[in-house]
Amino acid sequence: MEHLDRILIRQAKMVLEFNWTGEYTRPGPRLYPHQWSWDSALISIGYSRYAPERAAQELLHLFRSQWKNGLLPHVVFDPGFSEYFPGIGFWDAHLSPDSPDDHQTSGVVQPPVHATAALELYRRLGEDARPFLTELFPKLAAWHDYLYRERDPEGEGLVYIRHPWESGMDNSPIWDPILLGMQLSPEEIPAYQRADTHIVDPEDRPEMSAYDRYAYLIRLFAGYGYDEAEIRNSSPFLVQNVLFNALLCRAERDLAELARALGEDPTRFEIRAAKTARAMNGKLWDEKHGTYLDYDLRSGTLIRVYAASGYLPLFAGIPDGNQAQSMLRSMEHHGFYPAKSGGICAPSYDMYGYGFSPVQYWRGPVWININWFLLRGFERYGFTEQADHLRATTIRLVRDRGFYEYFNPLTGRGHGSDFFSWTAALLLDVLLEE
Repeated sequence: MEHLDRILIRQAKMVLEFNWTGEYTRPGPRLYPHQWSWDSALISIGYSRYAPERAAQELLHLFRSQWKNGLLPHVVFDPGFSEYFPGIGFWDAHLSPDSPDDHQTSGVVQPPVHATAALELYRRLGEDARPFLTELFPKLAAWHDYLYRERDPEGEGLVYIRHPWESGMDNSPIWDPILLGMQLSPEEIPAYQRADTHIVDPEDRPEMSAYDRYAYLIRLFAGYGYDEAEIRNSSPFLVQNVLFNALLCRAERDLAELARALGEDPTRFEIRAAKTARAMNGKLWDEKHGTYLDYDLRSGTLIRVYAASGYLPLFAGIPDGNQAQSMLRSMEHHGFYPAKSGGICAPSYDMYGYGFSPVQYWRGPVWININWFLLRGFERYGFTEQADHLRATTIRLVRDRGFYEYFNPLTGRGHGSDFFSWTAALLLDVLLEE
């Protein structure tokens, strides 16, 4: 290992230590003071390389706030931090009879990478992980059962998200057609005060018009007491999202492996994973453009907007070999893999697409978690040259620019929160894998 890599490893561990609260790891020191769902799963993967007990605690703490119906909330609030928006009072999660009695949470979810994180820990600890897995496994199963029961009412094998934040790619241009179609009167827009634009550059954050619609959806859900049937009938936002379903497919396969390790029956997880993969190839695959597209259940149409999420099925092993080759060509065509031109991989949105921004959150910047998913996908399909380049690019980006939340794909400059936890955690996973 090179000297510079050893320094980077120490720095990454320092970032995680700085954000550790004693119970969980904050995504960032000021912008994100609570526990976030998929952040904690990805952070756990980094911890599993050198601090397995903390990796286990990260996941267990999160799942202690799981709802009675299996929903895993995207935020678990620390009551000591009241300035974050939307906070406890705006979500009103207590209006749901399924919400936890002794924890304050949001009322939406994030991508299901938790079983994948648990399997990573099991592979490193072996039988020493059994007590952890025994406690977590039924909660993981309940989480996946909730998704297929409540978010796939037609039994297609594709679950839907009901808020842009559930995709993890909050303000992606994918959502523009739906959000622009939500014509709200001033009376329909809830009163709120953002906190994020007072902490980081407002140019880096979602626009107010989008936030109005995020807030509207939250209050709509709260008004229905988070009843899934009522939301399904009334929400203007219901999308079968590529990223969410790809990660669920992978997580189902990983949960099946955990089931076998515990002597449990893996059958239902294997069946659902296979069904989701078939459904993604049958309904979401865009043969012409070599990528996967989201499906708007309200309009009954594919959303023809090209984002990095369209290539994440590589991580789950969903495309066949020919599809995977087509996806590589597509990535180069849309600027997601600009290696030949010396660009920085991988922008979160089509660099040649309408609405591209190199600095605004999920409208173009490079994110280390997306790079990590793509790297593992390249490795899975034997795309060694691309994997080596993406690995080197990711390491160099953080080494040169710092542990930022996201990065300008044109200049490499860091944006959003500094000392960002999953940037540190996933970099550790890459650096320590050998």
